Amino acid sequence: MHDGSGLIAVQNLTKQFGSVTAVQNLSFTVSPGSVTGFLGPNGAGKTTTLRMLLGLVKPTSGTATINGRPFHQLGRPGRVVGAVLEAQGFHPNRTARNHLRVYASAIGVPDAQADQVLGLVGLSTAAGRNVGGFSLGMKQRMAVATALLGDPQVLVLDEPANGLDPEGIAWLRNFLQSFARMGRTVLISSHLLAEVEQTVDQVVIVSRGQTMYYGPLEHLRQQQQRRVFVQPSDVGALATALREAGVQALEQLPDGRLAVSGVDAKQVADTALRAGVSVYGIQEEQADLEQIFFRLTSGQFAGHAPAPYQQQQGGWA
Repeated sequence: MHDGSGLIAVQNLTKQFGSVTAVQNLSFTVSPGSVTGFLGPNGAGKTTTLRMLLGLVKPTSGTATINGRPFHQLGRPGRVVGAVLEAQGFHPNRTARNHLRVYASAIGVPDAQADQVLGLVGLSTAAGRNVGGFSLGMKQRMAVATALLGDPQVLVLDEPANGLDPEGIAWLRNFLQSFARMGRTVLISSHLLAEVEQTVDQVVIVSRGQTMYYGPLEHLRQQQQRRVFVQPSDVGALATALREAGVQALEQLPDGRLAVSGVDAKQVADTALRAGVSVYGIQEEQADLEQIFFRLTSGQFAGHAPAPYQQQQGGWA
């Protein structure tokens, strides 16, 4: 482990390309010890933000720092941060080991690191094979191996699950979580929440270059109003009893069930019992994160984005 916290801080970050604002006043932090998902639809400004963080694009205003410094002030950046921005260009006739040794010498680490990182990504048996013959999934693993050469404290991956088969995705999930548990920082971008939902602990959701939500994934789940579907013997009597108990969000469905928002199944069943109404069926609807994600990023989200970021008014039409 290296000294330094591994903290990523993005503050009021803005990038304009001519008249196009790719990133607008974006702020979030990524702490060590967790996997953070940087999520948003294609064109939301994710890659531009990562490129600014990695010193490849100059911000119009605001800052993106690692350990309190912009990338170009990190001294030996390969030892601090490892990044995979797109499936790297590999020389097809170079073996996996030789490819990694070229990179190792470029960042000043011993040749032996090449074999070590091949082991970490499960490619030891392919070390002597030419990269040109690798599958897309193996190339993704090679890209991760390249990012790991300097034993970095921060790992930044842009769409890492692209082209991975289910086994590869399971491997990536386990790898990133164990990497984070060592007290390191992991930031991964994706345009699909479902793809990284099992992997990430924290999420930063962006749309049109702005932060729509930033915080634990669990809080996002809890923010959503649960709905309970109940099949009572007397819909009118149960609806009245629920309203008297202070529950206003009721909807009678065509199939005779009642949809109740903002309470759990136990509360609905207890209210029915007190009102002398029989319950023939009761079911709780879990928040569908994909749906939440879609609402947050399509500008149709009617509620409030959870703290610490409230959705800004205007500009979402």
